[in-house]
Amino acid sequence: MFGTKCPKCGLVQLANPVCKSCGATLQASAPRLSPAATPRPSTPPTPRPSPAPASSRRPTPASTSPLLSQEPPKAIPRVSSAGAVPSRTHRLSFHGAGGSMFGIHIVNIFLTIVTLGIYYFWGKVRVRSYLLSETEFEGDRFAYHGTGKELLIGFLKAMLVFGLPLGILRVLPELLDMGVLVKAVAGLLASAIVMVFFPVAMVGARRYRLSRASWREIRFSFRGRAGEFLKIFLKAALLTGLTFGLYYPFFDTKRYAFMTSHAYLGNQKFDFDGQGRDLFWSFVLTLLLTVPTLGLCWFWFLAKKQRYFWDHTTFGGARFHSTVTGGRLFLLRLGNLFLLLFTLGLGWPWVVARNARFACQYLTLDGALDLAGIEQEAQAVSTIGEGLAGFLDMDFAFG
Repeated sequence: MFGTKCPKCGLVQLANPVCKSCGATLQASAPRLSPAATPRPSTPPTPRPSPAPASSRRPTPASTSPLLSQEPPKAIPRVSSAGAVPSRTHRLSFHGAGGSMFGIHIVNIFLTIVTLGIYYFWGKVRVRSYLLSETEFEGDRFAYHGTGKELLIGFLKAMLVFGLPLGILRVLPELLDMGVLVKAVAGLLASAIVMVFFPVAMVGARRYRLSRASWREIRFSFRGRAGEFLKIFLKAALLTGLTFGLYYPFFDTKRYAFMTSHAYLGNQKFDFDGQGRDLFWSFVLTLLLTVPTLGLCWFWFLAKKQRYFWDHTTFGGARFHSTVTGGRLFLLRLGNLFLLLFTLGLGWPWVVARNARFACQYLTLDGALDLAGIEQEAQAVSTIGEGLAGFLDMDFAFG
């Protein structure tokens, strides 16, 4: 179908003598256009209103102006970065294998024998480095930065300030065949030294080991004071003896609280809100069931204590959660015992790998965790505490 274009207004319409729009007479010679060739009327762009000049703007009324109002302006609330972090479950995972640990173990034994025991400290570093490097959290592995030289120097210092006085008190009265009274006094002094240096070694070892561990190149640290823990330890030793051991759950909870609440990852602090009384009656029940269950009830108590300690441990805005049970813990220990017995001790690397995997398997960190807000705050430490721990044959874990 064709149309006639008005020569005056340009409206395209059916053939008519008069234009429907302007009333002009349509000529027969006016060009006819097909619908396909009909030009579309272009819509002129809507002009944007230009901003009014500063002189023409309305001034703010005195009643609403924050400068002239009698009421102070309301502060805009800040949204913390931790509040913007979604709450979710974070998991640890261990990727190590007993076979790899076995290779490290064999080399350590050989070099320790060849070097008359000196390589022992470097072998310990290799084991710790492997275990941490195979442990993963949020897609990144942990790292260990200690050296065998540091452990050796720390051990020598511990021997000088602790081992030498203790050895003199233990050996010299016997060699010189001193009187019974002198031997008794020397024995009491030696026991007092052990009681004092045992908590000092625990604090020093934890401070050193955490300072040499890192995640995403951010160091852990421990900021508790040995004197404070010494008071806790001596009080616990006295009350445990006076209560025939019933004070133990209170002491164990305070010990864990001290070691946890003074631990940091960068500038973020760990914390603990548990109480010893929550474990007291479970401890008493375990004591009563020890003989009827041939001691097996202790696996269930240890699992409950582990769940309680982790469930009351927090980091930032998140809380740890453990699902370990007494049955699973019993099977783990039973399997480890069979491994060591049937391999004559050579299965020790598989035992270590099993324990590390077990610890990660039943542990999660639930809640809003602002990982981007963790910043480096490394602390300077001494290696003498680690040397004391080695001298007393104590091997404290990171957790």
